Amino acid sequence: MPELPDIAAYIGALEPRILNRPLSRVRVVNSFLLRTAEPPLASVDGRVARKIERIGKRIALGFDNDLWLVLHLMIAGRLHWRSPDASLAGRNALAAFDFPDGSLVLTEAGAKRRASLHVVSGQDALEALDPGGIDVFASDLATFRAALTAENRTLKRALTDPRNLSGIGNAYSDEILHAARLSPIAMTHKLEPDEWQRLYDATRGTLRLWMDRLRAESAGRFPEKVTAFRKDMAVHGRYGEACPACGAKIQRIRYADNETNYCAVCQTGGKLLADRSLSRLLKYDWPRTLEELEALKRR
Repeated sequence: MPELPDIAAYIGALEPRILNRPLSRVRVVNSFLLRTAEPPLASVDGRVARKIERIGKRIALGFDNDLWLVLHLMIAGRLHWRSPDASLAGRNALAAFDFPDGSLVLTEAGAKRRASLHVVSGQDALEALDPGGIDVFASDLATFRAALTAENRTLKRALTDPRNLSGIGNAYSDEILHAARLSPIAMTHKLEPDEWQRLYDATRGTLRLWMDRLRAESAGRFPEKVTAFRKDMAVHGRYGEACPACGAKIQRIRYADNETNYCAVCQTGGKLLADRSLSRLLKYDWPRTLEELEALKRR
C-alpha cells in the first residue's frame, strides 16, 4: 500500500501537471470505485484544480467551489500520467481524470477491488474522511507519545493504526522500528523515555529519508514504480537476507496477508519472535534464538 513517502511523491508530481488546470471529465470504468452519490461525479467537470492534499493515505484533489475528489489507492492501486484522453484498455484500468496536458490514470492490480473514489463538498466532508492520526512532522515528542499510548498496543500495531499516526503502514513501520532498534511486539506502555526518543527520531528520520529519496528518484518524471519493496530498505521484504547493520539474517512474523520483518540482533536481543503458523506447528520445538534456529535447520 502506498504510504506517506509514496503519497508525497505522487503529490509532488501532480502539482505541476494539474494545478490551475481544468478537469474536463472523469471516466470511471468500474462503478464500484465511486463510493459517493452526492455531489455527483459530473459536478467536477470543467472545474479548475486548486489544491492537492494528503489525508492519511488518501490523495485529495481540490477544485473550484470547494469540491474534492478523494482517492484511496489501498494495497494495489497506482497512479499513472498518460497522454491526453488516454485509453482505459486492460483489466487493471479503473478510471481516468482528463486534464489539458494529460490524463491521470488509476489502475489496480489483482482480482480484489479495494481502491476508492469519493466526491465531497466542503471542508467538513473532507475532514470526515480523515482517520485522525497526527502528522509526525507537525508534532513534538510529547504529542507523539500521547498518540501511541492512547491504548497499550504493540509498537507495530500502534505505528500502523491510522487513528494514531498519519500515513504509516506495514513497510515503513518495519523500517522505523529497525532504525529505532525496537522490537515490533514491544508494548507502548512499557517503553522507557530513551526508547520513546529513539522511536520519535526514527519515525521522522525514516520518513524524511524516503520522501527525499523518492522525490530525487522521480526528478521531474511521474513516479511509476511505487512499491512497498525497495532494494535499499533495511528489513522490509528482505526475509533471509543480511541485516545492513549487523549482518544477521532478517526474520519475519507472518499473519493474514502481511508480514513483519525485523532483525533479531538489532531489535530483540537475539530472541526470535514466534511466527504464528510455524510456532503452532513446532510448539515447544520453536527456536528461541538465532543459534537454535540455525541448529534446527542443520537437523
